[in-house]
Amino acid sequence: MPKVSVDIPEELLDDLDRHVGGDGKFVNRSDAVRASIRKTLDQLDEIDERHGRLEEGADDADTAETERHGTADEGSDA
Repeated sequence: MPKVSVDIPEELLDDLDRHVGGDGKFVNRSDAVRASIRKTLDQLDEIDERHGRLEEGADDADTAETERHGTADEGSDA
């Protein structure tokens, strides 16, 4: 899996950290960031579909969604 580096404002990182670890929803920051990216891309796909922008490339969108979500055989990074 490729690695990326991003600059994140301290306030946003603090908010993210409240959802990570122990009682949080995510095991680590990477899981939280991946989930956020997936959700955002899914929402953008839904918006594009509502506006008729996915009709021509629907097969490409399905492939992209599968790549974002992976398959049941892939397991987790935990």
